[in-house]
Amino acid sequence: EVQLVESGGGLVQTGESLRLSCAASGLNFDNYAIGWFRQAPGKEREGVSCISSSDGIPYYADSVKGRFTISRGNTTNTVYLQMNTLKPEDTAVYYCATHIGDYLCSKLSNDVGSWGQGTQVTVSS
Repeated sequence: EVQLVESGGGLVQTGESLRLSCAASGLNFDNYAIGWFRQAPGKEREGVSCISSSDGIPYYADSVKGRFTISRGNTTNTVYLQMNTLKPEDTAVYYCATHIGDYLCSKLSNDVGSWGQGTQVTVSS
């Protein structure tokens, strides 16, 4: 059974940073693209970033480009999302998910295999 567990969320002020972690188990980690999504109250879930399986290419939504960095752990089945210069509009529940192929990863598609339970990120102004 595939399990994804997010951690690292919290309450920060505008301009501060957080690093989210997504720990995966029950899968051949290197064969999966992993994406980060977020959902703010009253809004649809949106793709934030993704890292491909084959060569670790990162993809970002325009709203976070230049501020967020996605990476894979070298020795652990973990994907990180480093979030810098946080803004109040980044406030949301953040989820990681396994993508069904690198193409859907590149499109930050919501068509994913498995979801984690989410971690809350709150940015105060």
